[in-house]
Amino acid sequence: MKLVNNQMARRKAEQQIREEGRLPPGQSLTLDFPVLHAGDIPQFDPATWNMCAFGLVEQSLCWNWQEFQKLPTIQITADIHCVTRWSKFDMVWEGILFRDFAALVGVKPEAKYVIAHCDGGHSTNLPLEAMYGDDVLLAYKFDGEYLAPEHGFPLRTLVPQRYFWKSAKWLRAIEFSPVDKPGFWEQRGYHNDGDPWQEERTQRMSFF
Repeated sequence: MKLVNNQMARRKAEQQIREEGRLPPGQSLTLDFPVLHAGDIPQFDPATWNMCAFGLVEQSLCWNWQEFQKLPTIQITADIHCVTRWSKFDMVWEGILFRDFAALVGVKPEAKYVIAHCDGGHSTNLPLEAMYGDDVLLAYKFDGEYLAPEHGFPLRTLVPQRYFWKSAKWLRAIEFSPVDKPGFWEQRGYHNDGDPWQEERTQRMSFF
């Protein structure tokens, strides 16, 4: 009976979200927070972890874990949409506004793309302008608590206007680049931009 009630609650909530125009095409609402990733969850050591910014910047900088947590943060409420067709709504995130982070290093005019580099050799890419939105964060808290390791602790990007794989888990560096550099999933056939409202899930592989 509990399972039936949960399903009824989910369907009711999904219908309301759809009527509000917040459910992208091909998506279904989830009340859970599914976990999807390739490879093992990296081990976090606060004594050795750092986060760096480099590329077309006035000054390359790195922060250790204590230093990074001292940067000013904001809290936002955002919806996320996974390419595997689930969406989760009204999630409360906390982190550094990306454009504030970019201002710390002084992004040069020649920079056109942001490449997020992560533990495990993973990366993802987006145009710089897409990263300057009011809801784009370097996030390390969700619902008032630090992210769980499986959800990207200690740090991930949060880009709500793109499918969720573009919100890179286990972030270690941000590169400001003059050219696009398709990342791990983009090289394996995922769309280079990943707009959920356009259902940009996959594409022909044309980078080689």
